[in-house]
Amino acid sequence: MWRARAAGGRTVCRNLINGTHGARGRSPLQKLHLVSQSIHHSHYPWSRFQRLPLWTSVQQFSTLNHLPLRSTKLLVKYGFQPHRNFWLARAASRLLRLRYIILGSAVGGGYTAKKTFDQWKDLVPDLSEYKWIVPDFVWELDQYVDFEKLTKALPDSEDLVKLLPDFDKIGESLSSLKGLFTPGSPGDTAFRATDPGFENEKQYKKVSDKEKVDQLQEELLRTQLKYQRMLERLEKENKELRKIVLQKDDKGIHQRKLKKSLIDMYSEVLDILSDYDASYNTQDHLPRVVVVGDQSAGKTSVLEMIAQARIFPRGSGEMMTRSPVKVTLSEGPHHVAVFKDSSREFDLTKEEDLAALRNEIEIRMKKSVREGCTVSSETISLSVKGPGLQRMVLVDLPGVISTVTSGMAPDTKEAIFSMSKAYMQNPNAIILCIQDGSVDAERSIVTDLVSQMDPQGKRTIFVLTKVDLAEKNVASPSRIQQIIEGKLFPMKALGYFAVVTGKGNSCESIESIREYEEEFFQNSKLLKKCMLKAHQVTTRNLSLAVSDRFWRMVRESVEQQADAFKATRFNLETEWKNNYPRLRELDRDELFEKAKNEILDEVISLSQVTPKHWEEILQKTLWERVSTHVIENIYLPAAQTMNSGTFNTTVDIKLKQWTDKQLPTKAVEVAWATLQEEFSRFMTEEKGKEHDDIFDKLKQAVKEESIKRHKWNEKAEDSLRVIQHNALEDRSISDKQQWDAAIQFMEETLQSRLKDTESVIEDMVGPDWKKRWLFWVRRTKEQAIRSETKNELEKMIKCNEEHPAYLASDEVTTVRKNLEARGVAVDPCLIKDTWHQVYRRHFLKKALGHCNLCRRGFYYYQRHFVDSELECNDVVLFWRIQRMLAITANTLRQQLTNTEVRRLEKNVKEVLEDFAEDCEKKVKLLTGKRVQLAEDLKKVREIQEKLEVFIEALHQEEK
Repeated sequence: MWRARAAGGRTVCRNLINGTHGARGRSPLQKLHLVSQSIHHSHYPWSRFQRLPLWTSVQQFSTLNHLPLRSTKLLVKYGFQPHRNFWLARAASRLLRLRYIILGSAVGGGYTAKKTFDQWKDLVPDLSEYKWIVPDFVWELDQYVDFEKLTKALPDSEDLVKLLPDFDKIGESLSSLKGLFTPGSPGDTAFRATDPGFENEKQYKKVSDKEKVDQLQEELLRTQLKYQRMLERLEKENKELRKIVLQKDDKGIHQRKLKKSLIDMYSEVLDILSDYDASYNTQDHLPRVVVVGDQSAGKTSVLEMIAQARIFPRGSGEMMTRSPVKVTLSEGPHHVAVFKDSSREFDLTKEEDLAALRNEIEIRMKKSVREGCTVSSETISLSVKGPGLQRMVLVDLPGVISTVTSGMAPDTKEAIFSMSKAYMQNPNAIILCIQDGSVDAERSIVTDLVSQMDPQGKRTIFVLTKVDLAEKNVASPSRIQQIIEGKLFPMKALGYFAVVTGKGNSCESIESIREYEEEFFQNSKLLKKCMLKAHQVTTRNLSLAVSDRFWRMVRESVEQQADAFKATRFNLETEWKNNYPRLRELDRDELFEKAKNEILDEVISLSQVTPKHWEEILQKTLWERVSTHVIENIYLPAAQTMNSGTFNTTVDIKLKQWTDKQLPTKAVEVAWATLQEEFSRFMTEEKGKEHDDIFDKLKQAVKEESIKRHKWNEKAEDSLRVIQHNALEDRSISDKQQWDAAIQFMEETLQSRLKDTESVIEDMVGPDWKKRWLFWVRRTKEQAIRSETKNELEKMIKCNEEHPAYLASDEVTTVRKNLEARGVAVDPCLIKDTWHQVYRRHFLKKALGHCNLCRRGFYYYQRHFVDSELECNDVVLFWRIQRMLAITANTLRQQLTNTEVRRLEKNVKEVLEDFAEDCEKKVKLLTGKRVQLAEDLKKVREIQEKLEVFIEALHQEEK
């Protein structure tokens, strides 16, 4: 058949060359079928339509253009000339054109299919971490199925090739046709000369190029939107699939524990670095996304769109972000948020949990701001997990302001600038610069700041927010294009994005905002007029671009940072070995635990104090507190009476008053002071070589805080009052031993008071003649006057040893006149003051003498001093006091050992627990070069180890 057609073609060409096209007679074409005749007949209805040019057919099969398919019809012009219509040549020409159509479609279709496959392949999630979901028997199928036999049973590749058509023969046939009708050949020239659609084709090419460009742009936009929707559908399915997989793992179907995600490991490293004091020139250069922008520019809304939840507190124009918020985004089965220092999970799908989360963030921000400040540099660390979230670490900073308003601290503007610079000066930080598109670009402050920190724009991503308002309000849309392209700002950037963050209603959901954003950009002139590219719009594309850049910078910088911390660790370890070769490296927490155990051991030691020791201390301390009151207010007034009955009555009344009002309270105070002294003694007592002075400040603070919190049992005073009253009411001395003990107690007390009185008199009158001669000292004028007054008063007492305790007025006058007669001018008050001490000494000496007489008075006491001039009522008084002191000490000792020591131990434990949770307290109380060096060593080791684990996991993921 091909030979016949070729022969026919040669015949046609020969006739054209010989000029026989005008010959009369019936042409061979007139013998064709009726349908074939109708194609060439001038009066046939189909012949009235014109034939479309060749490029229309090609357009239908091109994968680069998705215009609607048009039905093509075979058309010819009017003016039928039978002898010029060569059907064989026309058919061959169409066959040759069909070859190019087939080849072009195959190449274009293959390229498009490969590109579409690569895009879909990138969208498929990395399920390498979830290989464990596949049952174990799948991986062991090769043990049960012989795959080699199956392979041998399949046909060979040679047999398969035999089934294919002979492409060589087909190629030879096409080559022969191509040689016949190649451009420039006689056959092709004749064909074009006789083709009635040739002139029509030229006319069609005159169609306006502008219409073609508009048509292609519109088709391109429809194609992009089509694939965008397809991509979103695949992402949604992928998200649901990953959620199901993660939920199955969360339920522990296979009882396998998931490894910690890469982003969580990286976030932990950043948290440790935020607390690390860079004292050894090892700065934190690890990447994170730093979000900066003018106040109310919409940076918080952009973060919420990326996190897919309304997690931040909102306000109408006022400053809401008062401290940096580090948000770690990662993928998880449930959409939840967790603070670094808390275990509570906030379910971001529930509005009440969202409100609680926003309230908690606001409370933490207010707590971090010190008094007198508006912003704080203390970072709030938050982790957000959910299906489909892009993995990255973002830091939301307070918005940059131009003016300090009322209610703000004067240094608020400078504080925000310095805080932003501190985060942006990290050479590996990605700067997400947020600009409000609804305001004039000239009012932007943050762009100048960003251009200073990153002048080349190698790590800056510019985001224009509120584009919907900008397109509505800006007269020239090209101005938005200039902003997106960075022509209106001095700053440069890696990429430029335009987003819509809602309609301005704070109650909008994230899903409704996303739908509104997609709808806006589908109808926006910015995309239709190619002012923006499809990949530059929507927060979804922004999130993908930021996450991609973040992980690229992490891979480029993390190993360098690990090497830097490795060198720092070596330097710190060398310094420790040189300075503290025999000490373990204990950081502040470990030192606190060691000190805590020591303090608790010392508190327990209180319970090991013997009862005898407690009672001796209590009795001695109590008598020191009450002895002055007993001597001055009870014994001396009663001893001035003339008979024993009056003495006993006065003593009973005063003892009753003392017991009811002062004695129980004084006894409890003594017991509490004794407990404090013993506790302090155990806390401050050095333990030889084991004593570590680094704990002294901590122990002192624990002691003071525990004592401050401790309160004695309120009911103790009431029970103690009854016991003391009963003890003082008893006057029966049972044996001679108690009598002698009372006399000894009385004698010691009086001698102590006599010694104190003589010391006071010596200070009043100055040194005697021996000291003046031996030590070359002199009396003052006042001391000389008092000495003369003392001598005059002693003469008066010698004359009357039973003189009462008070001087009469005439006696004062007599003493003054006697002194004036010797040339000594003296004041009456000085005479009375000197008399008090002189008479006190005289009385105490006399009482001591009476005490010696009563040593043998126990016999008369048993007979109630009947038929005896000796009266020892003062001895009975001191016995009653002594017995009351012993009983009170015993009662207080029981309260101490049974109740108060345990309560104090409980208070100490509570104080230690509070201190353990207060990091500032531990830093303040555990100080020194040794502590700081151990702290740095611990953190550097932890950072280096976590970085190495992270790098290993990163390499495994890349493989």
